[in-house]
Formats: sequence, C-alpha cells, structure tokens
Amino acid sequence: MNEKIRIGVVGTGLIAKGLTLALENQPDLILTGILTRRDIATMTSHPSSELLTNSVDDLIDKADLIVVSTGDVIYGTDVIDLAIKANLPVVTMDAELQVTTGSYFARLGLITEAEGDQPGCLAALKENAEQMGFKPLVYGNIKGFLNLNPAQEDMEYWSKRNGTSPGMTTSFTDGTKVQIEQVLVANGLGAGIAREGLLGYESEDSHSGGVHLAEQAKELGMPISDYILAPKVPPGVFITAEHDGRQKDALRYYKMGEGPYYTLLVNYHLCHLEILKTIRRIINGGGVLLNNNTEPAFSAAAVAKRDLNAGEFVERGVGSFQVRGIAVEIARNLNHVPIGLLSDAVLLRPVKEGQTLTFDDVKLPDSLAVRAWKEIIERASVYSTI
Repeated sequence: MNEKIRIGVVGTGLIAKGLTLALENQPDLILTGILTRRDIATMTSHPSSELLTNSVDDLIDKADLIVVSTGDVIYGTDVIDLAIKANLPVVTMDAELQVTTGSYFARLGLITEAEGDQPGCLAALKENAEQMGFKPLVYGNIKGFLNLNPAQEDMEYWSKRNGTSPGMTTSFTDGTKVQIEQVLVANGLGAGIAREGLLGYESEDSHSGGVHLAEQAKELGMPISDYILAPKVPPGVFITAEHDGRQKDALRYYKMGEGPYYTLLVNYHLCHLEILKTIRRIINGGGVLLNNNTEPAFSAAAVAKRDLNAGEFVERGVGSFQVRGIAVEIARNLNHVPIGLLSDAVLLRPVKEGQTLTFDDVKLPDSLAVRAWKEIIERASVYSTI
C-alpha cells in the first residue's frame, strides 16, 4: 500500500521538463520514464537524463499513469493510443491534442486535461463555484496581448527571451492558443461560443469584462466560453456567474459587489506544478477533470493568415506564419481542417487570406490523428441532424 505510483512523462519541453523536476521529491509519486524523439546522447543536461527513452513500449511498461505534453497532435495521438490500449490513465497538458483527437480517446479510456493550464484551471474553478451555489455564465480566459499576424523576427526575439519555442510563442501571440483553449472549455464544460473566433472584449479588469460577456450569455440563453483582452490583469482565469438573490446582502458584505453578476478570479496558472493535483485526483478516484467530450460541438479551424499558393508546404499549423486557429461550430463547418491536423501538409489549391481551410484545400499524410478526426466528424454529422 505504500508503493509509489509510477509516472511516465511524454515530452521534454518547458512543461514536461518542469514536471520531471516537480516529481523528484513527491512522497507518493515516482518518475519512471521520459519519452523523447531526440537523440538521448545529446541530452546529458536534462535533469533526469537517466530516465530518457525513445521507446514508447518501455515508457508504458514502467508506468501506472502517463502525462502527455508535447504540443504535437500527430505524435501525441499515436502515443496515447498505445497507452489507452494498455489501460493506462492519461493526463494531458495539451489542449491542441484534446480538441483534435481527445474526443476519440474519451470513448476508449480515461483521458483528462490537467489543472495548471487555463482550461483545467477553469474546470477546477467551476467545481468550486458550483459547490458554493454559483451558476456560471462565463468561463473566461485572460489574455494580455494579441497580434493576429506577428512578424517572424519578433517571435524569435520573444521566444529566446522567454525560453519558449518559436511556435509556442507565435500561437500565444496570434490568438491560436486561446481559441483552442476556449474550444476545449466549451466542449468539456457544456458551454457555447457567442460567435466564430470568440468575442475577446477589451477590458480594464476581469469583472467588467466578465459582466459584458455575461450579458451576451444571457441573450444567448446559455453559458459561454470566451476571453478578455486585459493587459493590466494578471494571467489567469475567471468565472462570471449568478447566485441566489437571497444571498445578495451576504455577497455584498464579502466584497463581491452588488450583483446580479459575480466574478470569481484565479489570478495565476502554474502549469506543470499544478499537474500534480490532477495526477492525484486520478489516483484517488476523482475521475476526469476535463476532456473534449465524446460529442464535441466546437473545433479550432485553420484560417489563412495570408494568401496561400497551390503546392505550398505547411510544416505545422499551430504556431506557423501561414495559418492561425479560430473557434468554430462543427455542425456548420463539417469540412474544415482542424489546425492541430496541419502537419506536413500540402496545399492543393490557392487559399485566400482569412479563408478557412477545408479538406478539399490540402493533402494530409495518413495518420491515426486524421482517421480519428474523421470518425469524430462522422459522429458529429449524425448527431447534428438529430
């Protein structure tokens, strides 16, 4: 009963490396393997270099649970497929994968996004809010800046300065990351989106922005997943909600304002440090924190940042200078290409700036991720007509 739970980690980037450090002194957890595609001989500076492996089978054989944080939908899908087949629970910090193939895996085994990134933090905040009697109207992300088409030179500069990859930096800057995250939140928490591409109101603070979004949610008659653009607000998440009117005086006394809308703010998200909470949630039988739902209503579509030419090669969609991602309703866009699937793709015909890419526009290499998405779409086209 005192044996430690064996954790395998997939990835060696910023989040995965931070998690390996965090696992070093946990009384109930032990890191048993780190899967990488890189040449292990060149990775002697990795803090747990002795645990690096290029073998998926080796990682799975030594693990009771795996954590996936690669940002590569195609590769991550292949790894998770093997883990699910081995009956291992899977924790991800990979919203890109969740909104692309997560629904495929949600029907086959236990897969959950972790607390720490904005979607997982919103799921945890929702649980807390509802236990206190709040009725969420807005699941809000806080974004400090936005440039839909940033220059490559600028992204390389900020990438080096922040210690993140150029692709990650670009996806944060052009809004792709927040669109993907709020798609996952909408699907996983049963919310809607107010419009394609989200609203993204500019705001001085989380509450005024949340109230503005809450008014839209009331008009639509459902909770919404969205974000505010608020440079002065710390990065984090918020929920704007209603409450029982009889609690108005108490909530005023608790400095929550006059109502009828109240904003609960988490002014941080600590990524890899919070993954530990979700690992323990699964170990203790708490079940899924957040996944993309077995029947997702929304997706993150690839939209051209500039005119694209026939024959043009797209190495990677998320974080590229050719496309960005926007939230869309699947039922209205059954032929769209999810930005997470754009990997080693070739344009079959010209695509104009601002146009949503479809499967008629591109040739994608065969992969489990592509096949999984087509299965998701086949199911979506059925239940969208019911």
